[in-house]
Amino acid sequence: MTTLANAAGVNGTERDTLVSVVSEAVCEQIVGRPEAFKAVESVFGAMARGDAYNFPVVREAIGHADALYGFKSGFDRAGMVLGVKSGGYWPGNVQKNLTNHQSTVILFDPDTGRLKALVGGNYLTAVRTAAASAVSIAYLARKDAKVLGMVGAGHQSTFQLRAALEQREFEKVVAWNPHPEYLSRLAAVCDELRVPFEAVEQDRLGAQADVIITITSAFEPLQMRDWIKPGTHIACMGTDTKGKMEVDPELLAAASVFTDEVAQSISIGEAQHAVASGLISESDITPIGQVINGTHPGRRDDQEITLFDGTGVGLQDLAVASAAAKLALEQGLATQIAL
Repeated sequence: MTTLANAAGVNGTERDTLVSVVSEAVCEQIVGRPEAFKAVESVFGAMARGDAYNFPVVREAIGHADALYGFKSGFDRAGMVLGVKSGGYWPGNVQKNLTNHQSTVILFDPDTGRLKALVGGNYLTAVRTAAASAVSIAYLARKDAKVLGMVGAGHQSTFQLRAALEQREFEKVVAWNPHPEYLSRLAAVCDELRVPFEAVEQDRLGAQADVIITITSAFEPLQMRDWIKPGTHIACMGTDTKGKMEVDPELLAAASVFTDEVAQSISIGEAQHAVASGLISESDITPIGQVINGTHPGRRDDQEITLFDGTGVGLQDLAVASAAAKLALEQGLATQIAL
């Protein structure tokens, strides 16, 4: 195997035969919130047009270290991106000073099937998940939304908070977490960005917030229907496995529900419980790409409750990883190898 230091000085012919390796550090350097937002917005639109589709997800408990491991893959014909995200969740990693979510994105040339790039997926998973909720806020939240509510204060929460604060002129952040000591993470971001922050009880959060992001691993409702005021937008970002739940199923029945992918929403997303109990049907759920493409109006008025079920689809990962690989090559930051 021949290793080149980076992409600088490699001509076009040589580059076509090499595999790019883009590290976690490089991804953090070159892919920010604007790049992630654009990539996710574009792929949601492509999905709604039928130009991109996800392949069936594989997700299994491996019987070791309490870990979940799997594959998310797909093809975006519009962006010419083909690949797979391989990784999972290791709950014990926090004691090892490692991120619980571990993943790598593998990109292939759609024209030939040739391996194109190996891209670190940990940071990109966090930034693309935050971009998805940010896209939902941009397209579905009231323009005059002033209070942002955060339910959850884990590793992903600060990414969510920073991305959300860029979508509206929020004047305050209220937050709740089952372990209150972790709320200091969110408070620190608000202090940095000079946005007032308040830790509140669950019911008070719903009563105050115009936009709510839930980002937990809960298996029970953390926000009830009666706590939510008219005109609220909720982005449910934590439910990605059968059995998980973050909000009252009655809340979905009272809301206009949007999602990244309907099939995942009804099977492993927040909508799984409302659909199973007959409160809503599959036809009540709208892909957010239709709003992005202008084929669905999105929010109808300032009293409507909107809810985005962000299940996390492989095409999001492929979109941001493709952006990272392209930027790394352009900036000479991709290590290139011949296999």
